[in-house]
Amino acid sequence: MSKKPLMLSAATAALAVTMAFTGVAIAQSQTPATAVSDDAVKIGVIVDMTGVYSGNGGKAVVVASQMAAEDFGGTVLGKPIEIVSADYQNKVDITSSTVRRWFDQDKVDMVLESTDSASAIAIQKLGAERKRITIAAGSASTALTNAECSPYGIHYVYDTYALATGTGRAVVEEGGKRWFFLTADYAFGHSLEKNTTDVVKAMGGTVVGGVRHPLNSADFASYLLQAQSSGAEIVALANAGTDFSNALKQAQEFGLTNSGQSIAAMLVFLSDLKALGPDVAKGVKFTTGFYWDYNDETRAFSERFFKRFGTMPTDIQAGAYSAVTTYLNAVKAVGTDDADKVRAHLRTVTINDFFAKDGKIRDDGRMVHEMYLAEAKAPAEVKSPWDLAKVLRPIPGDDAYQPLERSTCPLVKKS
Repeated sequence: MSKKPLMLSAATAALAVTMAFTGVAIAQSQTPATAVSDDAVKIGVIVDMTGVYSGNGGKAVVVASQMAAEDFGGTVLGKPIEIVSADYQNKVDITSSTVRRWFDQDKVDMVLESTDSASAIAIQKLGAERKRITIAAGSASTALTNAECSPYGIHYVYDTYALATGTGRAVVEEGGKRWFFLTADYAFGHSLEKNTTDVVKAMGGTVVGGVRHPLNSADFASYLLQAQSSGAEIVALANAGTDFSNALKQAQEFGLTNSGQSIAAMLVFLSDLKALGPDVAKGVKFTTGFYWDYNDETRAFSERFFKRFGTMPTDIQAGAYSAVTTYLNAVKAVGTDDADKVRAHLRTVTINDFFAKDGKIRDDGRMVHEMYLAEAKAPAEVKSPWDLAKVLRPIPGDDAYQPLERSTCPLVKKS
């Protein structure tokens, strides 16, 4: 692969990526299992291409993974690095059939997943069965490092415990004691609600009610009416992507904040802030694993990514680059893509790059690294099109993530 960066507009880049995906899919469907050789290091990237999470993960995760492979030199151990990709449509059956084919027929060595927690759990189970490395780059459920943990699974960017610890603690410290949850009704939402509830109660707050909504909801009117009548001071949006954006816009239209209630946004991405604009998003506090304008290193990577894809990266997209690079470094270090040897080596490394400082991968699969409490800027503070947030303070990794001794992962040795 050429290392020369492509200077593409967002539209051109998106079209090029879409065409590339189509080509990959055709190649896979026309290649019989017996013709597949193991003369490459293959990484499968499975994402939501067009759905509710396509903005914060999506095609840009594939681009970030391709950039990582190119920056690595395009080869490792004398073998070409191949990135294959697919759209899982946030459906576990599609996820499972695709990843099973990748492992069994196409000799994919590692799978990177970007947003859907239920799909991530299914991938991690398949990885354990087939003895292949799997990395959840954007899914949030702490089940991945608790009951559903795997000796081959890694949870990389953030999780619901870290989101609850950062945002939940900050809101309660500011006086928000009575909470109502508007929650996405699947593994991610359930986990985020539980982890945040634990934080709120531990700090002396209470949860007065909640309601759950289907994934990819357009109308939040009935849920917001329940929140308004609940007597809560804080309405927590335990959802993400377009679900979060739609809920926040409609909450403002319903006048929740004007009536004395405050919104706690439990998972916010840069893509959300861009879509909402500072007039709507201003003042929203959130926890993130990465912000593009945090320091010189984050800006350098983000500007390269922008030239390639036409947007600044979210934490998932930046984390995907870091995760692929970390995996390739491990393959190079141990001299093989054997999953057992690679995973054993990954337990010993310290990850230092633009995304993570002093990152460590624990026995339960959690990659522990610094997180950040951030706030969406008001219109008067915005100086450029992507200048949408500011980091209020870092959150040390050991404070952000569930202590290892509290993990229910059977791989963790108890004293």
